[in-house]
This record gives sequence, C-alpha cells and structure tokens, in this order.
Amino acid sequence: MGYPPEVYELAESELEKRRMLSEQELEKCREILYARSPRAEEIERTIAKTSVRAAKAVLNGADVKAELTELKKNNLALKKELDEIISGFGFPKDYLELRHKCGDCKDRGDIDGKMCSCMKTLLRQISYDRLNRSSPLSLSDFDSFSLDYYSKTSESGSSVSPYTRMNGVYAYCKKYARTFSSESKSLLFQGAPGLGKTHLSLAIARELIERGFGVIYVSAPELLSRMARENVDFNYSENISTGQYLSDCDLLILDDLGTEYSTKFTVAALYNIINNRVILSKPTIISTNLSVKELEEKYDKRIVSRIIGTMDRVLFSGADIRQIKKKLKNQSKTNDQKE
Repeated sequence: MGYPPEVYELAESELEKRRMLSEQELEKCREILYARSPRAEEIERTIAKTSVRAAKAVLNGADVKAELTELKKNNLALKKELDEIISGFGFPKDYLELRHKCGDCKDRGDIDGKMCSCMKTLLRQISYDRLNRSSPLSLSDFDSFSLDYYSKTSESGSSVSPYTRMNGVYAYCKKYARTFSSESKSLLFQGAPGLGKTHLSLAIARELIERGFGVIYVSAPELLSRMARENVDFNYSENISTGQYLSDCDLLILDDLGTEYSTKFTVAALYNIINNRVILSKPTIISTNLSVKELEEKYDKRIVSRIIGTMDRVLFSGADIRQIKKKLKNQSKTNDQKE
C-alpha cells in the first residue's frame, strides 16, 4: 500500500526545503560569528584542511600514524579554542551545527533504508491537506464568530433564548478544540441551515491543524462523490484510498450530512466511514440540518444507530444568519441611496 507519486514528490520537496533552510541558517550563524571573530573563521578553515594534510602525508610516505595523531591533537586544541570563542559570545554549544527539524534522519526521510517517522507524518499531512484543499479552512475561526445575530428572546416552546444556547455552544466548541485528544468525544451538530454549524466546525478544524493534529474536513456530498469516483477508478487500487485516510486521521469532520445524493454505494460508504471510526475509537464531528426523525427516514437504521448512539448531540438554534446578514446589507444599500 502506498501514496500517489505526487504525494511522495511533495514530501521529498518539503524535506529538501528543510535541509536547505538548515544550511542557510548555519551559514548566517557563521557570518555573524566570523564578523565578530576572524579567528573563528581561521580555525574552521584550518580544521577543514586536515583531511588534505593527511592525504599528503600518505602520498609522501611519512609516518601516517604519527601524522594523524599530531593532526588529531591539533584539531582538538583548535576545537576547544573555537568552543571558547562561541561560548564567549553567549552562543549555544551547537551554534555551528546544522539544526534539523528531525534529529533522527537529519531531514532525509529515512534511516538505514527504512522510512523515518517524520516522513510518514509528512506523507499523511500532505494527503490530508489535499483532501482539505477545497474546504474554506482559512475563512472561519473562533474570533470571527459573532453572537450578535442570535436573539435574546426565548423561542416558542423553549425556556432558553438562542443567544444563551449559542453562547453555551460556542464555549463548548472552544473548549473541545483547546482540550482535544484521541479520547475526545464524537459530536453531532444539529440545527437548521445558517445557524453557525459550518463556522464552528471550521474553527475547530483550523485550531487543531495549527496544533499539529491530522484533521480532515469535508462536506458529505463532496466526500461521497469522490469515493464513488474512486470506486470505479482502478488506478486507485495501488494507492491509499480516501476511505483509509478517513480512518487514519485524528479528527474527521463531515459537514452537511443529508444533502448528498443517496445511492446504495454512498449509503454503504457512509456506514463504513462512521463504523470504522467507532471501532477505532477515533473522534468524529458530523453536522446536519436533519432532525433525528429525518435521519431515521433518510438512512439505514445501522447508520442512525451509530450516529445517535456514539455521538454527543450539540443543538444549534436561532434564525438563519445568512438571511439576517442579507437583510442588513439590503437595508444599508437602501439607506445609502436615500442619502
């Protein structure tokens, strides 16, 4: 099982960039040190010539062992002097050493021919990024979520106002993102369209990605359409499928469940996605405009059982924010025209 060739190419390119960056940073350190101490540059150049001097000793038929012993002794003395110069300026001991992001493989991606864990992580992250490419992850965060659009008047049949409820939902989602771990609960976001389900889902995804978690955020219609295409594309047989990414990621966020076109394949695929996450005890967030009754009418009982039985429900309430914003925008245009 492997990744598509372009994923490996992107990973190799990233590792090369990391190595180049390490070399550039080392060169800057040298420039700073040499500017302060020309003697440091002289020492490094002398040490660098050691191998040449050793080779000449061999060619000239000299006592190689004695020559190497003398060179080693001189190098140790020079290295000690260089260390004293470095520490004298308050620089760390490893100031003139390459600083790799991965100390195990030195950003090469493998150790003795075996793939390094950093390479595996990089391949997974690139794959997640490719799946998230069409998601507006950069458009929503917790700071841009406003409670101003939620009424402070209780709705009919409820003792809690939309403002109060959504204030609690907002706080809950922030805490969920802040304390997220492999032990976190799976969530079901329920409510009518335009209440902020997508916004808060994206905010959670964005914060977790920034914290280094592997997150896949995708709408149900897009995901199931992609999987249907893969199902008839035999080229995917040699590579890791979307379904495997969904099982592997730290958090799967499936948005707009219920808006996809249902077929026997999509229903089976949806069940496998949810069931695999449950079996692996991996957190999942599903958002839907459908009520429990509507879910039961649309999906197989096994799917609804997995959703309702394993996820904590987070209920959204209020009026459609998109419509409120549209109305306010139109009013603003009208007022501008009057003026």
